[in-house]
Amino acid sequence: MALDLSSLEPAVLEFLSERHLAVLVTQRADGSPHVVAVGFTYEPTTRVVRVITRAGSVKAANARRGGRAAVSQVDGPRWLTLEGPVRLATETDEVSRAVAAYAERYRMPAERDDRVVVEIAVDRILGRA
Repeated sequence: MALDLSSLEPAVLEFLSERHLAVLVTQRADGSPHVVAVGFTYEPTTRVVRVITRAGSVKAANARRGGRAAVSQVDGPRWLTLEGPVRLATETDEVSRAVAAYAERYRMPAERDDRVVVEIAVDRILGRA
């Protein structure tokens, strides 16, 4: 079921802040799906999903090309899929913001000189939370 992006229920926002892993789906250059388990954060005010990663990863290469991507989080009968256009964020302030949000939801990640951020501008949320 598609959810109204302009007024997500508190249960949806709570589910998106709980410590769960998700599956990130991006498109390879040949159009096939690249599917990988990730930690992610969601910022409701900007409707942006962020996944921190290393610059040389497949997901970073796929995000660099643009297109669409999705993350899907499942916990028993609760599930949410957040979809939208994808981009690769590389600016220091963008990466710092994503690392801080990740640390709040999961734990502080190890230091990396090559960290980048896969960002999804969420325009569709499906699920049941």
